[in-house]
Amino acid sequence: MPLKTKISAVARTNARPETANGPGVHQGQTADATPPLSAGLRAMRPTVKSVVVFSMFINLLMLVSPLYMLQLYDRVLSSRSEGTLISLTIIAGMLLAVYGLLEMVRTRVLVRAGLLFDEMVAQPVFNAIHRAMLRRPDGGQVQTLRDIDMLREFLTGAGLIAFCDAPWFPLFVFGAFLLHPWYGWIAIAGGLVIWSLTLLNEILTRRDLAESAIASMTATQHAATTFRNVEVLQAMGMLGALRSVWSRIHQHHMGWQARASDRAGTLIACTKFFRTFLQIIILGTGGYLCIHQEITPGGIIAGSIIIGRALMPMEMAVGNWKGFVAARGAYRRLKVLFMVAGGTVSRMSLPRPKGAVSVEGAIATAPGQKEVILRGITLALPAGEVLCVVGPSGAGKTTLARILVGIWPIAAGALRLDGYDLSQWDSQELGQYIGYLPQDVELFSGTVAQNINRFQDDIDPEAVIAASELAGCHEVIQSMVDGYNTQIGEGGQALSGGQRQRVALARALYGNPSLVVLDEPNSNLDSAGEEALTSAIQALKAHGTTVVLITHKVNILAIADRILVMAGGAVQGYGPRDEILGKLMGPRVVSPAAAAPVAPTATGGVATTTAPSGEPSRVLAHISPGPSR
Repeated sequence: MPLKTKISAVARTNARPETANGPGVHQGQTADATPPLSAGLRAMRPTVKSVVVFSMFINLLMLVSPLYMLQLYDRVLSSRSEGTLISLTIIAGMLLAVYGLLEMVRTRVLVRAGLLFDEMVAQPVFNAIHRAMLRRPDGGQVQTLRDIDMLREFLTGAGLIAFCDAPWFPLFVFGAFLLHPWYGWIAIAGGLVIWSLTLLNEILTRRDLAESAIASMTATQHAATTFRNVEVLQAMGMLGALRSVWSRIHQHHMGWQARASDRAGTLIACTKFFRTFLQIIILGTGGYLCIHQEITPGGIIAGSIIIGRALMPMEMAVGNWKGFVAARGAYRRLKVLFMVAGGTVSRMSLPRPKGAVSVEGAIATAPGQKEVILRGITLALPAGEVLCVVGPSGAGKTTLARILVGIWPIAAGALRLDGYDLSQWDSQELGQYIGYLPQDVELFSGTVAQNINRFQDDIDPEAVIAASELAGCHEVIQSMVDGYNTQIGEGGQALSGGQRQRVALARALYGNPSLVVLDEPNSNLDSAGEEALTSAIQALKAHGTTVVLITHKVNILAIADRILVMAGGAVQGYGPRDEILGKLMGPRVVSPAAAAPVAPTATGGVATTTAPSGEPSRVLAHISPGPSR
């Protein structure tokens, strides 16, 4: 397939119809005027109110059992009436059936509310993690995906039910007072003691549990980072050293956890003792009152059940206190996530860019850092030209690539694409017009075809094959066991370094992007791969695509229209290829003692023995000639 035909096939995948009046307003995102977390919780309010109403009837029906016991002891046993016994049993059974039905409905309502909450929060949280990771890469934001589940489980489980039942505590206290005032005061005193123990548990364990959670997340992140480099651990015997680092963090977590568990265990034991002893006090009080004929024998059983039911929400709250603390921590982390991520704003769709890049005095730092990496970068790159960026390691070349594609924002200056500031573009819409190959190639778990077509819902086989042919990896993919359907594993583990780089290059070329930024795309390529890369760049140039290529190899500079020389985060030279190459590859002074057979230069000439002064010539030592062919 001719190269231009390949590009035309790829272009069809991202064709976007324009209206007669020009581009419309992009509807993919809406303004975050209302934080999604607050909106999700507000959406649950009607459900919680309904659950509270259900709880009222459920709690009323919980009086069936003590009333049945009271009537059984006071009426049935004294009258020996089987008819009364059967009637009371049937009525109690019917009421308890209604109770069971209401419990089922309440649980289902909470489950549906949890699904609604997840639907409103999960995707915004996923998007917020993406934005937060760009702003604070080391913040451990992925934990917040588990926080959604933690918060949802609390809001739809026994923890919330306990809080919904708590408002009906006075109802049972009132019932206890009806039996006898002593029962009422016992219920109030018991409730106060149990609640005081719960608050004491919170006060004594809050800091310990918070520190334990932080240490646990740190240990988990350290372990995940360690095992991502398992080959290095094995090859250089680093397992023991890194295990020791993880073990220290883990022991720190276990120390805080043990301290919190010791304190909580003591308080829980006290609570259990008090609750059991309280039951004895209730029965003993009932026996005393019955001896003095202030209540009937049935009142002893009824009082025990009513007071036990009054204290049940508090006991449930104590039992679910750990879940409440975990949900509270999850809620706080989610709030912090949205604060770090910031909001998104709906933006008008802009026409497809031609690829003209303008950078004016750009200053940039790494996210969360104060050290300036780029210092006043200024350049203008017309659409359809190829720019090669060269310079020593640490010159800021990769940072330049990141700001060009919108990964990192600039701290000062301006960055424009076709005259529009990059901040005026919707990031998701702009992404379909940009191809980016980072220095550290990252592929995603899935098939080769899915990775090339950027995991879009519908795979266009013609466009995928065209992009792979353009990247020079079609034959390589064909040789795989399942071809384009080959599962590449997490991070592309099933592929070699060169294969990963070529598949990632095909992904960058998919969809006929207007701007392609390649950060050292030939670092893992052999001679055939470099030839395919050169052909692809020439085809993109012929089609009018702007290409920014960061490289350390001289041989690829021949395809450039312009060259940018960087050092120390600043521009040391920028201009047409021949002008900059004349400075980079110009003649240099060679001492007679060090004279050696003269090798041809990249342009076919021979180096001479005089050299002009100037900063661009200093980067020559950092550029390799590339593999011989």
